[in-house]
Amino acid sequence: MTSNYQQHPDRCELARAIALARPEEGISEVAPGLHFVKLDAPSQPVHGVYSPAICVIAQGAKEVQMGDETLRYDCANYLISSLDVPVISRVVEATKEAPYLSLKLDLDPALIAMMVSEIGTENPVEPNHVPSIAVNELDEDLLNAFLRLVRLLKSEGDFRILSPLIVREIIYRLLTGSQASRLRQMISIDHSNRMAKAVSILRNNFDKPLRIEELAKDLGMSTSSFHQHFKTVTSMSPLQYQKQLRLQEARRLLLFEGMDAGGAAAQVGYDDASQFSREYKRLFGEPPSKDLARFKQLSMQAS
Repeated sequence: MTSNYQQHPDRCELARAIALARPEEGISEVAPGLHFVKLDAPSQPVHGVYSPAICVIAQGAKEVQMGDETLRYDCANYLISSLDVPVISRVVEATKEAPYLSLKLDLDPALIAMMVSEIGTENPVEPNHVPSIAVNELDEDLLNAFLRLVRLLKSEGDFRILSPLIVREIIYRLLTGSQASRLRQMISIDHSNRMAKAVSILRNNFDKPLRIEELAKDLGMSTSSFHQHFKTVTSMSPLQYQKQLRLQEARRLLLFEGMDAGGAAAQVGYDDASQFSREYKRLFGEPPSKDLARFKQLSMQAS
């Protein structure tokens, strides 16, 4: 499947379009909600939070780790995310001759809700709690829709008027395909929607003490049921989710805001500096001081 997709005319044209738009390595938002990525070599692990989006690779391959689960995808597949979830990602296939080329389209819950209403019961799919990130086969219809969306970038007027129609087509194909449950959990009123609310609460209050019993009660769930559903959707426990958000923010403060380790730890909610250092090393591979020193050295080499 992958070898066939590598030679597919639409896939080749999509790769050329991204390469032309991104002549240098990096990430760029070429239009609101549409991002292009180009890398000339495999990357180191990148810690971040995946928000609702669909990601398509035109060339190369990537791995994404969510909790204990690792997903790999390439130009034969797409990755879809329906909630804000901490991940560790790495590009695993990229060279100067054949760089990693991909695009990401942000998913708008309001648009999805409107289209679910329009579709109605024509293609009924029961909302269900499913992992918020998944990899699925990229069929020709979806690939062609993304190519047509990218082609519109040649004309600002064409993109402004016509791109919403193609985005609707993409959402329609997702809602009437195998990813329907994953998208519908963004807007449903069952346990899946409660998990979306839980993720939002934890995302916005990660620096505050986590009281599982109170959160579960506010969501109208038992503590055990809350744990079970949250783990299904995010592949991690609520405490692990909060911890990753805290550590990612602490690292940002340390590396990019000039804050010392103690200040960063306190800012994100840690009371114990030694616990912070241990958990930081467990996630990022080095304690804060060594991580900062390595970052400064790499920055000097790049300048």
